[in-house]
Amino acid sequence: MTPASLRRLAVAAIASAGAIALAIGPAGASASGKDKKDELIPIRILSINDLHGNLEPPTGSSGRIADETGTIVDGAGGAAYLATYVKQQRNRDTVLVAAGDLIGASPLLSAAFHDEPTVAFLDSLELATSSAGNHEFDEGITELKRVMEGKCHPVDGCSVPGKKWKGTDFEFIAANVTDTKKNKPALSPYYVERINGEKVAFIGLVTKTTPTIVTASGIAGLDFTDEVAAANETSEYLREVKGIKAQVVLVHEGDQVTPNQSPDACPITKGPGSRIAEGVDPEIDLIISGHSHQAYICKATDPAGQQRVYTQGSSFGRVLTQIDFNIDKETGDIVRSSVVADNTVVRRTVTPDPATVSFINDWKARVATVANKKVGDITADITNVAVPSGESPLGNLIADSQLESAKTGGNAEIALMNPGGIRTTLTYASSPAGEGPGVTTYGEIFAVQPFNNLVQVVTLTGAQLKLVLEQQWVGGPNNQAFTKILQPSSNFTYSYSNSAAWGSKVSNIKIDGVPVTPTQSIRVAANNFLVGGGDAFLAFTQGTGLWSGPLDIDAFEAYLTANSPVAPPVANHITVLP
Repeated sequence: MTPASLRRLAVAAIASAGAIALAIGPAGASASGKDKKDELIPIRILSINDLHGNLEPPTGSSGRIADETGTIVDGAGGAAYLATYVKQQRNRDTVLVAAGDLIGASPLLSAAFHDEPTVAFLDSLELATSSAGNHEFDEGITELKRVMEGKCHPVDGCSVPGKKWKGTDFEFIAANVTDTKKNKPALSPYYVERINGEKVAFIGLVTKTTPTIVTASGIAGLDFTDEVAAANETSEYLREVKGIKAQVVLVHEGDQVTPNQSPDACPITKGPGSRIAEGVDPEIDLIISGHSHQAYICKATDPAGQQRVYTQGSSFGRVLTQIDFNIDKETGDIVRSSVVADNTVVRRTVTPDPATVSFINDWKARVATVANKKVGDITADITNVAVPSGESPLGNLIADSQLESAKTGGNAEIALMNPGGIRTTLTYASSPAGEGPGVTTYGEIFAVQPFNNLVQVVTLTGAQLKLVLEQQWVGGPNNQAFTKILQPSSNFTYSYSNSAAWGSKVSNIKIDGVPVTPTQSIRVAANNFLVGGGDAFLAFTQGTGLWSGPLDIDAFEAYLTANSPVAPPVANHITVLP
């Protein structure tokens, strides 16, 4: 661990350190004449990223992933299976680390207890450290520190009645997040692990775009600086003051994978992750990334022209990354030529770890109380069954809730919801929990929207909005597999013709009854899945002025509570033409 005193020393030393010249020579060169094998110290790093509190096996598409042959594994992830893989791949040379978003945007089982179950699980795996991710800041830096340091939640109290939350055995680290009031790092910039007598330093970084993708309250008083500059300052301190040359970056930023690449080729399209992987100091030998939820093992060329390994391990606990290398005992540095990395799919064909299974069952019993909490009343079933136009009453209701949540702050004018994100119907009849007819519980609305997506807003022109709507059908420049009708908020109407050619299907677009022009700017609310181009709605990615609001489930809960009792909306906002 990096204690508070060491943290203060690090800040002071970084501030006062002068520029130095780097001398890059052949890794592991020895003048002693000793047998080189005696001077090589084996190290193994296991890493994960973007777990997002997925303790139970993720379902649907979230539980699928392509393996090393390109074959789709339908049944990957789950804490009990991940624990089995970690224990199988751990040896005496091993440290387990992570690259952020371990908590936040989590399923109810973890989110209901402010992600304490997830970090307790990670403690059981002996996680050494993790870079902070943007979602670690969802509830603010004070809450993040409470999770790490202990004490029960100031509003919701102790997750286990009568038992104080003890905090974590690991720290989230971030070298590029500054507390603006105190003018010092908000979190520890780095973590040092001694393995086989050798010190390995991990430098934490979080995407500098965090202020654009986290609610303002979550990052109030924090400054997110350039990742490369922060990494280089910390690297210089570690080398010059602490004498540590074996350095690894854990960065919550990454790149996208380009389909249909050669199996032997790095599959990424260079983006913000590559900018960091290629830009940080040559003293840094490995880059372990996250954020983009992709799986890749690549190499990046450092500023000295040498290659270093650059990895990411998907998301939701579906992949465990293993990196093996040697440290030259004489120099204390990583021998880059020895680095071997691999991504292993966490399949559910192995025996789940019994202790983790028991642990999860305990929390499932506790969450029952949260799941049965009343959030509002409905007057009849509100179904996700589409009418002939493709919209559904529940889709309209969810879009309305997202619009309402995004008006203040995001200045949203309309909202659109992807139909695949609506998993079931809100039923009027009482559930087996016995809450009574018409009573809607948190567990029921979570079953409707279980993905913990963020409500976001982007500006689209009228022409871009029309293109989004055209992309509901197969054809054109998108790769829509089948028709997907987006669910509109009640103030948004348009017409379409199935018989018309792609690009000319949609017409008569109106907001509050006023026709939309191609050049006007429109603030459109949707979940982050759609805003990122999900479901082949690629025109969303042309949006500008990104604003991020609450989780969609929180927006839905607030809307039902404020408008209770809620009657099923009439799904008549889309007109089908001949």
